[in-house]
Amino acid sequence: MQLFYDPNIKESGDTATFSKEESRHIVKVLRKRVGDRLWITNGLGWIFESEILVDNPKACTISIISKTQQKKRSYQLHLAVAPTKMNERYEWFLEKATEIGVDEITPIICEHSERKIIKTERFERILQSAMKQSLNSYLPKLNPAISFTDFMKINLEGQRFIAHCEDTHKKSLKHQLKSEASITILIGPEGDFSTKEIEIALDNNFIPVTLGETRLRTETAAIVACHSVAFVNEQ
Repeated sequence: MQLFYDPNIKESGDTATFSKEESRHIVKVLRKRVGDRLWITNGLGWIFESEILVDNPKACTISIISKTQQKKRSYQLHLAVAPTKMNERYEWFLEKATEIGVDEITPIICEHSERKIIKTERFERILQSAMKQSLNSYLPKLNPAISFTDFMKINLEGQRFIAHCEDTHKKSLKHQLKSEASITILIGPEGDFSTKEIEIALDNNFIPVTLGETRLRTETAAIVACHSVAFVNEQ
């Protein structure tokens, strides 16, 4: 099954028209025609089985035949990850985390961050593509970039962890995770969190954790953390 994405489709609707970009992809690239079946998600958990009514490359219109709602995961995972110096590495993290299972992503700007400005438009497209590829109907929420200090002011529920490389006492993430919980995990930049940032996180009830015995790149650490949460919650 090939999954398409249209955020404007409503559960109560009978028909829908794709954007110009998506219409061109469906009609010109994939050569879909009137009567062909398409499966679409709105990123909110719904998958719609549909049939093409109008195969216009500028405005492809479909009729909704049936709809089903995908069951939500039993946990909520929020990854707050510092942008990497090379955008490609952060994009890889976004893609793989979406495939594995993440609900919310916040780029955090830290004292040691080499990249402090990001463009979320491309990041959003990567999340959408990964969602479709993995046949997932829930699109992760991508928040605007925020400073570490401001992130600490957010009222976060559930378990909170900070993964850092300083040679201090840390617990194993996999041994601290609870199943079916709300979880926030902080992952720092290439230069790691500063000592001050770690102290602030601990003052805000973040538990310092290790992700293994080796030193990991930012994007690798984020994926290891994401998979650890998914593994703990496997049925």
